[in-house]
Amino acid sequence: MPPAELRRSRRPPVRVVHLGLGAFHRAHQAWYTDADDGWGIAAFTGRSPGAARELAAQDGVYTLLERGAVGDRASLVQSVVEAHDGGDAQAWRSAVANPQVAVLTLTVTEAGYRATAAGGLDRADPVVVADVASLGRGGPARSAPGRLVDGLRSRRDSGAGPIALVSCDNLAGNARVTRAVVRELAEAVDPALADWVDAHVAFVATMVDRITPATTDADRLAARELGFDDAVPVVAEPFSEWVLAGAFPAGRPAWERAGARFVDDVEPYENRKLWLLNGAHSLLAYRGLAAGHETVAQAFADASIAAEVEALWTEARAVLPLPDAEIDAAVASLRERFANPRIRHTLAQIAVDGSFKLPLRVAEPMRRRLAAGLGPGQAQVGLLAAWALHVERVGPTDEASRALVGPARAERVLDALAPDLAPAVVDALAARIAELRTTEPGRP
Repeated sequence: MPPAELRRSRRPPVRVVHLGLGAFHRAHQAWYTDADDGWGIAAFTGRSPGAARELAAQDGVYTLLERGAVGDRASLVQSVVEAHDGGDAQAWRSAVANPQVAVLTLTVTEAGYRATAAGGLDRADPVVVADVASLGRGGPARSAPGRLVDGLRSRRDSGAGPIALVSCDNLAGNARVTRAVVRELAEAVDPALADWVDAHVAFVATMVDRITPATTDADRLAARELGFDDAVPVVAEPFSEWVLAGAFPAGRPAWERAGARFVDDVEPYENRKLWLLNGAHSLLAYRGLAAGHETVAQAFADASIAAEVEALWTEARAVLPLPDAEIDAAVASLRERFANPRIRHTLAQIAVDGSFKLPLRVAEPMRRRLAAGLGPGQAQVGLLAAWALHVERVGPTDEASRALVGPARAERVLDALAPDLAPAVVDALAARIAELRTTEPGRP
């Protein structure tokens, strides 16, 4: 029997606007929203318009392939009812100003917030400078904070009422940072708009988790074999998690129907993900690439690297304020997820932007261990050393890592990531760099 064309059986009204239409959004927030058929999404791309064109050609309907270790399970997602080019400023303004819209979600990556290390708006960023000037003239914006301010100004001007802004990125304190960059940019453009934001916009903190590899031609064939003629299926691991904390002054979808959790404080769950999942990912990436592996599953199958991951988890959990049973369940789930050979999560993808990621993934739990009198974890120190040698081997991948050009030195690593840790960590880090330099495959 030939595969069926994707057909929409329902068209919910647009009540959610999303910035950053991509595979993760479609595998995560859109999938959760699909559980409540009274809420539709108008989704906008972050950069390239390609994803919007492809999805719009299918009327927003697509297949989610949940890729388990032994097979795929396909489901149809219909929550995205509009897909727009993110460069269409007028469509963006109209969508955010729609009085039926109650929630604005975004997935733009950590660097996309244009924030300083302290979590405020980077006013020296050339794109931010250009956005302030353009918005001041009534023009469009390029940055994510600028586009949020542009949309919120239209909402204020139309009298559409309050809205919840939900960041869905791997950014610690994402609600706090989002509020800071939006409010500061609004203040620079129109002080009265900043006051309106204070009164009418709720910023919701979240922790999101679902591995979503890039879609391939083989995945399109897999969708056809499961009965769906889909040009843009999205692939994800079976596991998914979403933890949220905050107010929704105009209502929200019943995301809990798909398993979302609403809590008073998202920080412990955020740290659990950063220190256990993301920290282990970084360790697998830097050690795995050095050993010649390409994917998470390959690196985790390497016994020596897996043992280092287990040690990293033990060190982090000592300062993680969650019940032991919950941490045990999280670690058991991670072992299963990392070992899934059918999720091609590439180490090269994980390895980029280490100087943005490692301060939260390893320096912060190390800092808390020191505060608790536990000393730096050896696996934590080893992760810093592995990153330093990765930069030495492949060259810098971001601005902070440019300071490491040449042979890796413990002092320069800590200057780039966490200067305050130097007195307690520098000697151990120097020793571990020297050790790995002699034991990594391919080194003299």
